[in-house]
Amino acid sequence: MGGDHAPRAVLEGALSAVRSDGANALGPERLVLVGPEEATRTGWSQLGGPTEVTFLDAPDTIGMGEKPGVALRAKPQASIPVAMGAVKAGAAGAVVSMGNTGAMVGAATMILRTLPGVRRPGIAVTVPFTDKPLTILDMGANTAPRAQDLVEYAVMGSAFQAACVDNPEPRVGLLNIGEEEEKGTAFTKEAHGLLSEADIQFEGNIEPSELFEGRADVLVTDGFTGNVVLKLIEGFAEFLIPRVMGAAAKHGTPIAPEAIGSLSRSLSYSDYGGALLMGVNGVVIIGHGRSDSTAVTNALRVARQALDAGVNAKVVTALGTTTA
Repeated sequence: MGGDHAPRAVLEGALSAVRSDGANALGPERLVLVGPEEATRTGWSQLGGPTEVTFLDAPDTIGMGEKPGVALRAKPQASIPVAMGAVKAGAAGAVVSMGNTGAMVGAATMILRTLPGVRRPGIAVTVPFTDKPLTILDMGANTAPRAQDLVEYAVMGSAFQAACVDNPEPRVGLLNIGEEEEKGTAFTKEAHGLLSEADIQFEGNIEPSELFEGRADVLVTDGFTGNVVLKLIEGFAEFLIPRVMGAAAKHGTPIAPEAIGSLSRSLSYSDYGGALLMGVNGVVIIGHGRSDSTAVTNALRVARQALDAGVNAKVVTALGTTTA
C-alpha cells in the first residue's frame, strides 16, 4: 500500500517481475504480497496474476506523511511491520516497500535489529553514472552519524559491490567540498583519518562534480547530505533533459528520445528501483514514493539480487575483518 501510486503500481510492478526473464525474473512462488488481503487478492486477480504467490494480511496502512515512531506503535498490523515480522520469523527473506522511509528504517531497526558490528544502518543507492555503477550511502537513514559510522558504510558498500556488482576491489571515496585532506568540517576530517586507516581501498575526498567521473565505486557521506544529493540529481535530470531536447528541436536538430535514453535511465529512480538499507539483519529495499510499476519491478530485482548473493553474510565477514 506504500507510495503515491499504490496499490496498482505495486501490483503491476510485481506482476512484471514474475513475468520477466533475465535480471528481473522472480518466480511467483517467491513473492509475498503484504496488505489488506481481500483488496490485494482482488487487485492481483484482476491483473491476471499467477496463483502461486502468497498473501499476507496487513489491514492497516502507514501514510507517507505520518511520524514513523508514532505510526509504528499505533499500527502494528500495517504492512511495513508485518512484512518485517515475516523476515524475522523466516517466512520471507526480503522486504520491498515504496512507503514511508522513516517507518521502513525504524521497523527494520527495531524488528530485525542491526548486524554484528553495525551501530546504525545506512541507505545505499547504486546508480550507473558510468559503465561502473556507483554505490552511495548513506542516503537518508542517519542524518547525524559518527565518523566511525562512515567506516562501516564504506565496508558495507564495498561488500555489496563485491557481491552484487562483481567488483572485487571497490574504490571508496568520501564526499567533500575539496580533494585536499584538510578540507571540510571536523566531522569529514575525522572520517577521512579513520577511512585512511581502514582495510579498504580508500581514494580520499571526492568533490560533488566528480560523482560522474568514475573516481570511486563506493561513496560515503552523512544521510542528510546524501539525501540532498540524490534528490538534486533526480530533480535536475527531470529539469534538464526535456529542455535540452526542446532547445535542440527549436534549432532544427531534434533529438530522438531513444538517443538519450541511457542518460535518462542512469539518472532515474525508476531504473535503479530501490535503495538497500544496509546493516540490518535482513534484506530491506526502500523505494521512491513516486515509484511507478517499472521502479517496483526493479526494486524487486535489487531485493532478489541482494538476497541470493548473501550480501549480509559478506557484510558481517567484512566488518569482522576490517574493524577487528
